[in-house]
Amino acid sequence: MIKPSCLKKGDKIAIVSLSRGLLGMPFCKHELEIAIKRLKNFGLEPVIMPNALKDLEYLEKHPEERASDLKQAFMDDSIKAIITAIGGIDTYKTIPYLMEDEEFKEAVRKHPKIFTGFSDTTNNHLMLNKLGLSTFYGPCLLVDLAELDNEMLPYTRQYFEKFFNEEDGFEITSSPIWYDDRESYGVSEVGKPRISHKEEHGFETLNGHGTVTGKLYGGCIESIYDALTGATFPDEPIIYKKYEIFPSDDEWKEKILFLETSEMRTNPENLEKILLEIKERNIFNLVKGVIVGKPIDEKYYYEYKEAYKKVFSDLKTPLLYNVNFGHSVPRCILPYDAEAIIDFDEKRIYITSKILESNQKFKKL
Repeated sequence: MIKPSCLKKGDKIAIVSLSRGLLGMPFCKHELEIAIKRLKNFGLEPVIMPNALKDLEYLEKHPEERASDLKQAFMDDSIKAIITAIGGIDTYKTIPYLMEDEEFKEAVRKHPKIFTGFSDTTNNHLMLNKLGLSTFYGPCLLVDLAELDNEMLPYTRQYFEKFFNEEDGFEITSSPIWYDDRESYGVSEVGKPRISHKEEHGFETLNGHGTVTGKLYGGCIESIYDALTGATFPDEPIIYKKYEIFPSDDEWKEKILFLETSEMRTNPENLEKILLEIKERNIFNLVKGVIVGKPIDEKYYYEYKEAYKKVFSDLKTPLLYNVNFGHSVPRCILPYDAEAIIDFDEKRIYITSKILESNQKFKKL
């Protein structure tokens, strides 16, 4: 896999809206201002791509413009990182415009950059993974950099700062605190802390035991289910099949699969249906292990546990639950195709390979 370069002060970071056009809506203006200020405080130079501030209706009708922004960001060698505004439901519609574009695919390989986001951005991650780039299931602009409290959430900031460091590896630990989703993201909430809770569970092993080593791969479980089944958009699996986005059986065997549920708070019965669909495709049996994100607001925390235990009851595949990534806050970063060791007995996660190259090596490419 191609690894991007770590960031340094003065680097440009592109802001893209690859799905929902929330960033350009008037009611998000204060959040955009906060996020831009925070990026500048990190020493970065934000670059808002041409269509990133278009409204909801425009971007919904023009996935080609969303794709164009991502292409331009990769083709601009002065841009060193790309952060998504937020997720959505139809990010997959950008895939044909990009996978049919030889200039774009060459740019991804010749000008690798940090790419971060979560939720339905899963589609872009899996596409870029297919093209050989290691990306990051992690912070996005409107939720993390635009945190309405006076500072970013400390745990999230800790992992965002890893984009600036060349490390041989690191451990993903359980956050001692988790936070409720906000009921409102309006101007009146600026400066107000989120409701917080002491973590009572930590990481939990729900199936299997021992230690496995594999390459991280996954995303939002609803996005993956839609790509497999076409439950929301019938043409989505056709696109995934055409461009061979998902791994082959042999490639699945190398993976540690990470999954998390969205802000929709799907009910436990629906989660079980989704899990059974993935199981029937033999994916759970092929992968080396599974890690599951903390449910947002701990909604259905115990019910989700039971759904996973039920579906995995006849599988040997080990499963670790309640990890701080995805929609629940705070969140870490999960680097795609980084080598990871999961100790299911000690309930620990280690990234054992470099996730970024040095700036010096990047310049020699």
